[in-house]
Amino acid sequence: MKAKDFDRKFDDGREEIVDDLDLPTARRVNQEQKRINVDFPAWVVEALDREASRIGVTRQSIIKVWLVERLQAELREAVARGELAVEKGRTYSESEAREKLSKRLT
Repeated sequence: MKAKDFDRKFDDGREEIVDDLDLPTARRVNQEQKRINVDFPAWVVEALDREASRIGVTRQSIIKVWLVERLQAELREAVARGELAVEKGRTYSESEAREKLSKRLT
């Protein structure tokens, strides 16, 4: 089935689409896991553990959530600055924008 036919079927909502999916080979884009090691001062680990315990999640979960929230906030700010740049006629090519954003996020 072509993507446009699948999209139409999904958008119409009248037919079941699950049978058209190859679920055993499905994967979520940009969701590959990569293990990293990070060293924190003891007081940071203790604070993370207290907060994680308070809301009933693991230390790893709270670190992931907080990092994602921060990255999303940075991206929103970058988008807002980009929209302002368009209004003022100061825009970048896609490659320039990616380079600037990657520098801000590293």
